[in-house]
Amino acid sequence: METIKNAANYVSETVQGTGAEASKEANKTVAKDSDASLSSRATAAKDALVDKKDETSHNTKADVHKEAAKH
Repeated sequence: METIKNAANYVSETVQGTGAEASKEANKTVAKDSDASLSSRATAAKDALVDKKDETSHNTKADVHKEAAKH
């Protein structure tokens, strides 16, 4: 039963990590857009950093769940 739970958590964290990665890339695009206002670019850059932290966190948790599901 615990293996199934870990596998489900692995899938969940992987999906969340992928979503954070997509958000990070979108924010990076806005941050680099010279047509966007300075405040929009600054906010997007800050959000990209937060998304990167979230992506790393979710991917780390996914790896932990993946390993736990193997045992």
